[in-house]
Amino acid sequence: MKFIFSLLICPLLAYALGLMLPWWSVAIAGVLTGFFIPQHRLLSFLSCFLGSLILFGSMIFFVSFSNDHILAKKIGLLVVKDSNEYLIIALSALISALVSGLSALTGRSFAIVLKKS
Repeated sequence: MKFIFSLLICPLLAYALGLMLPWWSVAIAGVLTGFFIPQHRLLSFLSCFLGSLILFGSMIFFVSFSNDHILAKKIGLLVVKDSNEYLIIALSALISALVSGLSALTGRSFAIVLKKS
């Protein structure tokens, strides 16, 4: 139950913070979720990772789809020398998911250390 709650709270918090702060606010959402929802560190990582992957993957896809993937194709040519727009969408979503998951792991570890001392 905590996994599902964390899976929902982390991307919602990341979206809300993203309206006011830069893209790295997903890390703040991960740290807060990992710190305040007590669960195993791996589950904390996975819940925030999957939640952010779904949220940012869908957001990036719909923004890219609305302009016929023009920017994604150009960035794809610059980064991976291929105009595959879905690869750029997947890489962008993976980066945000890793940031969120690792920050949730950090928040959970910080909570465990504070609890022991």
